[in-house]
Amino acid sequence: MSDYVLFQMWGPFRQSLIAGHRFYVEQAQKRLLSQFEDIEAEADKAADEWLEKSSGRFDPDRHDPGEFYEAANDAGIEFYSLLSGMRDQTSLSVVAGMFHEWDKQLRDWLVREIQHWHHGDVAALKVWSADFVQIAELLESLGWKIASTGYFCQLDACRLVVNVYKHGKGKSLEDLKQKFPEYLEDPFGGSGGAFSGVEHRDHTHLKVTKDQFHAFSGAIVAFWQAVPENIFESQVKDVPDWFGKALLKDRTGQPQGKTK
Repeated sequence: MSDYVLFQMWGPFRQSLIAGHRFYVEQAQKRLLSQFEDIEAEADKAADEWLEKSSGRFDPDRHDPGEFYEAANDAGIEFYSLLSGMRDQTSLSVVAGMFHEWDKQLRDWLVREIQHWHHGDVAALKVWSADFVQIAELLESLGWKIASTGYFCQLDACRLVVNVYKHGKGKSLEDLKQKFPEYLEDPFGGSGGAFSGVEHRDHTHLKVTKDQFHAFSGAIVAFWQAVPENIFESQVKDVPDWFGKALLKDRTGQPQGKTK
């Protein structure tokens, strides 16, 4: 008896996914993230420009030069703070775009492969609406043991970071605190004070460093590289209940959302 291939990752398609991802990362660095590489110097320039613009108001008989220099320094600090905030938001936006593209490509591949051997819309729609944990369960049921891999752990962290960036406070923030607190910056710089613990941090402390960004990117590449070339019917044991029910609804013609 022949063993039917349920899912197949065609070599050139795999390479196109990886190439597209690397292009996104390269261009994001070149066109967006590189603009924030020297914000300290830009803050110093902003302080100098404040002094230059304000020099016409300086009266040596009435003004203390020190106050003007202090005000210029404050202007530089404010500029640095605003620009660093913009840098962090841009980095998070790039990470979110990268993760969402990977997520959509994965679901699209799964659905297209399913449609080779299964007819009906319910299963396809469930794959698109399933959450990250459910998709992981489906992949595990196909014989692809990804849960314990380093790249999948990174993808899980990326998912939580993106959710916190998008929604702020909520379950993802609490999960991030418990599982990956390194993405919540310590506002006290690791001083060890009473309020430096992760329990006092929230979505406003979310930050992704350059190294963390590259780790996320590397995890996506590693994921696509690890997708089995062929997943045979004999490898599939017990699919998740949500997926099995969706397949059954398609086979029995039961409308989606209607349960017995």
